[in-house]
Amino acid sequence: MAEIKSIKLYTDGACSGNPGPGGWGAVLIYGAHVKEINGFVPDTTNNRMEMMAVIKGFQALKEPCQVTVYSDSKLVVQAFNDAWLSNWLKNDFKQGKVKNIDLWKEMLDVIRPHTVKWVWVKGHADNEYNNRCDELARQAIIDNA
Repeated sequence: MAEIKSIKLYTDGACSGNPGPGGWGAVLIYGAHVKEINGFVPDTTNNRMEMMAVIKGFQALKEPCQVTVYSDSKLVVQAFNDAWLSNWLKNDFKQGKVKNIDLWKEMLDVIRPHTVKWVWVKGHADNEYNNRCDELARQAIIDNA
């Protein structure tokens, strides 16, 4: 049986105005291999871009993996680590305060095959890969806006 790959996934989203043009960036690390991806959305919010970075990072994986997600989005990390998402699902997202339900559902779909650990990192600090994701997200806005 093949060994399950251990992946580090760093993600970040950015928005020029909120709402406004947005970008997302992700860095996937497997051993010595590093893959960078990013994208642009013309009219969005910062939270949607944070979530999109996670979704696109998982979509880049070709097989089930052990994934440690590093994000500076407290919303994303706490939704999983503090069981917010479980509670939202129990109520079928009917609390009225939950935004971006489409992306929460998509995120649940893309993470399903994987074993995932969620880690919050301080944004715009000394984390090399978080800073790189921020650069990728902002570059997507510059290149497309």
